[in-house]
Amino acid sequence: MITHTIENHTCIITIHNPPVNTWTPESLLALKNLTYELDANKNIYAAIITGQGEKFFSAGADLKRFQAGKAAAREFITVFGEAFEAWMNARFVTIAAINGYAMGGGMEAVLACDTRIAEAHAIMALPEPKVGLLPGGCGTQNLPALVGEGWAKRILLTGEQLNAETALRIGLVQEVVEKGQSLNAAKALAERVAGLSPKSVEFCKSLMHNARNGVSRSEGIKLERERFMDLFEFEDQAEGVAAFLQKRKPNWKNG
Repeated sequence: MITHTIENHTCIITIHNPPVNTWTPESLLALKNLTYELDANKNIYAAIITGQGEKFFSAGADLKRFQAGKAAAREFITVFGEAFEAWMNARFVTIAAINGYAMGGGMEAVLACDTRIAEAHAIMALPEPKVGLLPGGCGTQNLPALVGEGWAKRILLTGEQLNAETALRIGLVQEVVEKGQSLNAAKALAERVAGLSPKSVEFCKSLMHNARNGVSRSEGIKLERERFMDLFEFEDQAEGVAAFLQKRKPNWKNG
C-alpha cells in the first residue's frame, strides 16, 4: 500500500508494504490514481516519495505475482508502466527521498522523479535480468537519459549495484545526506519549489521533457517561446513581476 499526507503545498507519499516495501498492482494503481488527483489539486506544487522504515525505499515488484501466469504478468507490468509514466508527467515537481535499498521497481520509481536525494547507506540497482526479467516501469528509457548509455549499460547489463557516492558521481542522484535525513532534505527542496511560480515550473518541466516525448530540438525551441508568451495569460505572471519590483514575496495562486 501507499499512504500520503499533505503539508502546505507538498504531498508526502510513503511506500508501506513490510518488510521490504514491494510494489503490487494495487499499490501501483493507487499511485497512478493519486497522481491524477494531485495534478488536479492546484494547491500542490511538489510531491515527495519515500519508503517506510530505515532500510528500504522499495525492493521492487512482489515477484510472487509473476508466478500466476502471463495474463497476470501483463496486468502487473502494464500498471507499472502507467503508474510511473503518470508520475513522470505530473504537473508538479516530484522528489525521491531514498532512505535505503531502491531495487528494480523501487529504482524505477526513483528514476521517474524529477530529482533525487539519497541517504548515505542507500543502494540502487536494476537486477531484473538476474531473475529472467527486465525493467518494465520505464527503467530502460529513463536510466540512460539520466546517466548516459555507458553507465546505463553497466548497471543494467552487468547487474552492478550503486552506492550513494557512486550514484551522486554519475548524476543518478543530486544530493547525498546522512541516514534518516532524506525526507527532511526533500521537504526543504519542496519549500524552495513553493517559492516559484507553479505555472512557470509546470511549463519548464514539460519543455525539458520534450526530447523524451519525441519533440525535435528546433520544435522545442519554438515551443519555448510560445510557452513564455502563454504565461501572460495567467495572473501569476503579473504577480511575480509586481512582487519583485515591490521587494516582497509573491502570492502565487497557480493561475
